[in-house]
Amino acid sequence: MAKRKAYSQLCKAIEAGHFVFTGELEPKKILDLSEIIHSAKEMKKTKRIVAANVTDGPQGDAYMSSLVPSFKVQEEAGIEAVWQVTVRDRNRVALFGDVISGAILGLKNILTLTGDHTALGDHKKGRPVYDIDSTQFCEMLSIMIDEGTDYEGNELIGGKIEMNFGCVANPNSNPREPEILKVGRKVGRGVDFIQTQTAFDIDDAKDFLKDLEQYNVPVLLGLFPLKSHGIAWYFDNYIPGVSVPKDLLKALKKAEKDNKGNKPGKYAAIDKINIEFFKPFIAEIKKTTKAAGIHCMAVEYERLFAPLLGEYPEYVK
Repeated sequence: MAKRKAYSQLCKAIEAGHFVFTGELEPKKILDLSEIIHSAKEMKKTKRIVAANVTDGPQGDAYMSSLVPSFKVQEEAGIEAVWQVTVRDRNRVALFGDVISGAILGLKNILTLTGDHTALGDHKKGRPVYDIDSTQFCEMLSIMIDEGTDYEGNELIGGKIEMNFGCVANPNSNPREPEILKVGRKVGRGVDFIQTQTAFDIDDAKDFLKDLEQYNVPVLLGLFPLKSHGIAWYFDNYIPGVSVPKDLLKALKKAEKDNKGNKPGKYAAIDKINIEFFKPFIAEIKKTTKAAGIHCMAVEYERLFAPLLGEYPEYVK
């Protein structure tokens, strides 16, 4: 498939050879977007975060639609959004309508996802849709962007969709081969970039990135700084395939115990632990792999970006 034009700032930065960083925002059960906008502005201040993912009902929970905060983040914070869209909740008709709505609003990136099953979320009686899977959604987007029609060949009227889209990959998959093949199917449908789920093991991450090189698509490795021992424990116990290093768990627990009743001290200690773990991790990935960048899922933890990424060149003006 011919290489698609870089429409988004994210894809333009990758095309220009930058080692890019993206952040993540998570709109929940809220009617006020001020905290989300604040977080996006903090990312923008670093001048290293080129785009911010806006999640779409993670873990199957009923949260705000990702469409509106993606638009508001671009308009009010001035940072490009990576609009996450799952196929869990929408049939092809609804997906089509959302995509052209996002195009009209000026969104330039879509990240396609299957979406966690509703049985995992807070509305367990909710029926998932899954009319098309995430690979078919990639195909549908290629048709809309490159051919100017809907999934059935009906012409789009009055303009052209100028978007780039990506898919996700799981470096924690075991066995790995089916995951690599699944990503390959999506690459064959025209994805412009890949973002991975979180990785904690540097050797596994490097091996996974090596396996993805065959597709010649930019890959952003996912990292998840841990702002508390509770979050780390949850990841270690409840996120399939993710194993938080025991030394990291122990260090976070000790930092909280040693600084009980001292919030500034606790925050400083936790920040130090994350920086000491992830800073060399990022440097190693940049130096020894062909990764195009890092997707840093530091949700509501933007204070870590400046010390973690400060040595990398500015490119967001």
